[in-house]
Amino acid sequence: MEVHVGERGLERAVKHLKRKMATEGILRELKRRRHYMKPSIKKRKKAAEAARRRRKRVRQMNERSF
Repeated sequence: MEVHVGERGLERAVKHLKRKMATEGILRELKRRRHYMKPSIKKRKKAAEAARRRRKRVRQMNERSF
């Protein structure tokens, strides 16, 4: 990944780099890989996230129906 500094300055280049990394999901991937997670725990977290999203979707649908 490259960011050209040019005339704009270093701070703008760093800001541009951070934005590029965020859009490509690199920061999220780094956070996820920071520690090893056992497959069973990974599966449990995935199920919990799905349940959380499902509850949120149901709550939003109930709010819209009123």
